[in-house]
Amino acid sequence: MVRCGAAVLRKYSNFIDDLRVYVRGGTGGMGYPNLGGEGGRGGDVWFVARERTTLKSIREKYPQKRFVAGTGANSSVKALKGEKGKDCEVHVPLGISVLDDDGKQIGELNAAGERFLAARGGLGGSLATNFLPCKGQRRTVHLDLKLIADVGLVGFPNAGKSSLLSKISHAKPEIANYAFTTIQPELGKIMYADYKQISVADLPGLIEGAHANKGMGHKFLKHVERTKQLLLVVDISGFQLSTKTQFRTAFETILLLTKELELYKEELVTKPALLAINKMDLPCAKDNLDELMTQLENPQDFFHLLEEELIPENTLEFREVIPVSTYTGEGIEELKTCLRKSIDEQAEQVNEEYRKKKLLLLQTSK
Repeated sequence: MVRCGAAVLRKYSNFIDDLRVYVRGGTGGMGYPNLGGEGGRGGDVWFVARERTTLKSIREKYPQKRFVAGTGANSSVKALKGEKGKDCEVHVPLGISVLDDDGKQIGELNAAGERFLAARGGLGGSLATNFLPCKGQRRTVHLDLKLIADVGLVGFPNAGKSSLLSKISHAKPEIANYAFTTIQPELGKIMYADYKQISVADLPGLIEGAHANKGMGHKFLKHVERTKQLLLVVDISGFQLSTKTQFRTAFETILLLTKELELYKEELVTKPALLAINKMDLPCAKDNLDELMTQLENPQDFFHLLEEELIPENTLEFREVIPVSTYTGEGIEELKTCLRKSIDEQAEQVNEEYRKKKLLLLQTSK
């Protein structure tokens, strides 16, 4: 069992990926019975996706986590139709899923400017309501953040993901010598000479059993869902979480990572994936790499190395396998080039599928 110190826990508290908030639409305005006037509708509560916004900033700005829209204006002799109450707009980060208290997803916001009606205002008083206003909708919802990135780094603790991110991008993640080197997501951007940018998310390290919420569990895995591609980062010398856990070779590590992704959500294994073999500066790294490449050519021939329940149903097919060393810089430029090529190819594939669908629609419409 890995124990995290108080300093580590404080560091994790700086990143928030789930926030529970109360929302209430405004009450409608009173109607005017004598002249048949209608009160104004209560204001609505909207979640609006905006860049450079965090759940942490929302919590700090609104510590009570309550969002209430304005009350509709009463009907009067001067204004038989009362004005609508003021809407309440809450700016939220991109990549938000809105869940009700039962955990059911009721909306999501993935692009800047997208809006979600969180609580509708009540109707104003009118003949239909005996001129009495209605209260607005009220409920408690969860704002669940899933990071949006082009590439998600996947690997066991101490595989070197944080060091790799600092080498390939302008991010400066904190790197320390405890088992969970990264316990909060870090985002970086790879900048290319033609000004193309690729966003990379370094996500908290997996351990065996993460799909069952062990270790960082679902806090890690949910962020993999909205990355376009995966970059598995594996220590060429193998991995062992502690003296009480079993040592895993690089090949076994790849299978275990695949299994964790598959058990959490099967479609994750269908994402385009690349493999970075890290720490190639270590002794025996070349020999270990030769053995690993042989195993990757025919992985089924080596499934006997793992217990049957740990073998994934489907193995990942890597677009590229790149040996790297974050210590010496070996392979870093090649990795950046491969990531760019893979992302561009995926974008072209998406565009081609879109063009085919448009063409098909045009043909069927004729």
